[in-house]
Amino acid sequence: MKVTFPHMGHMWICLSAMLEYLGVNVVVPPPTSKRTLTLGARHAPEFACLPLKLNLGNFMEAAEQGADTILMAGGCGPCRFGYYAQVEHAILEDLGYNYRLVVLEPPRKHIGELLSKIKYITGHNSWREVIKGIYFGYQKARMVDDLEKQAHFLRPREVQRGSTDRAFKRALQEVIAARDPQDLPKVREKVRRIMGAVAVKPRPVLRVGIVGEIFTLLEPFVNYDLERKLGYLGVETDRSIYLSEWINDHLFLGLVRGQRSRKEACRAAAPYLNHFVGGHGQETVGSAVIYARQGYDGVIQLLPFTCMPEIVAHSVLPGISNELGIPVLSITVDEQSGEAGLVTRLEAFVDLLARRKGVVVQ
Repeated sequence: MKVTFPHMGHMWICLSAMLEYLGVNVVVPPPTSKRTLTLGARHAPEFACLPLKLNLGNFMEAAEQGADTILMAGGCGPCRFGYYAQVEHAILEDLGYNYRLVVLEPPRKHIGELLSKIKYITGHNSWREVIKGIYFGYQKARMVDDLEKQAHFLRPREVQRGSTDRAFKRALQEVIAARDPQDLPKVREKVRRIMGAVAVKPRPVLRVGIVGEIFTLLEPFVNYDLERKLGYLGVETDRSIYLSEWINDHLFLGLVRGQRSRKEACRAAAPYLNHFVGGHGQETVGSAVIYARQGYDGVIQLLPFTCMPEIVAHSVLPGISNELGIPVLSITVDEQSGEAGLVTRLEAFVDLLARRKGVVVQ
């Protein structure tokens, strides 16, 4: 069995760590690229949203490296993500790919089925080892998220342009190289020193919250590395969803303390959107409210074209913008999106925020 999974930002680091620790043969797809998108868009339904098309391309490229089993998350509710795996698997079968499909449904819905599928993937390992492997992957996810947060803070303040990105890449390699949970305390200290060595200087910066659908938030190929571009424009960003927070909410049911929970965002959304609409629509609304209350200068919403939950959120955000006095920019992405147009919109938005705040940023 050679297990693969779709890319979503740095998710592959924690998934590979968990599975390899348990002795599973892992095939990580090549980094998502234009070829990935071309393959997926060619064979996916035209009006399927962009994440499905990229997932499909990931699986086709992984098959070239010998992958024979797909590990995919499931879901429920109005968002189409709940049947991504089945649609993708059917397309792959029609194209002649011989994949086994393992879909991990949310534990609050199908706990018995979830456990049986985890056992199928992990084989002879005891439940003690399985839990240890899952927690190992989760700890790596937290470390990567912490590195990203540090990079978001440092990038608009760095003395030498590019020094944050170089430090981040070095630190990320240290996290990837860790093969055992016992290695993590040393790795954590080492990456702290690496990121701490980035020289910064005090300067006026803008703060922008990034909200929206999780795939477009986490996958830099989809959002054209938006957070990095904003950092170079003098903007410190914060993302409404980080991978470890998503894992805590959906796999650990929010039991890990010290992390943001979707419940907080849903409470903040209640005056504007007081029911579940699928995906992260309600969290998008609530997170925008939270960023406004915390004094952020602006909010950017990222969503795939035709994403129903985010379209609902998009219709609510102008009212929040007017009532709470925070500018909101919504960016929709699909296979026709272009980087140049995105950069122009970002520059205009940042200029608007800077004029509004009365500061000059780099």
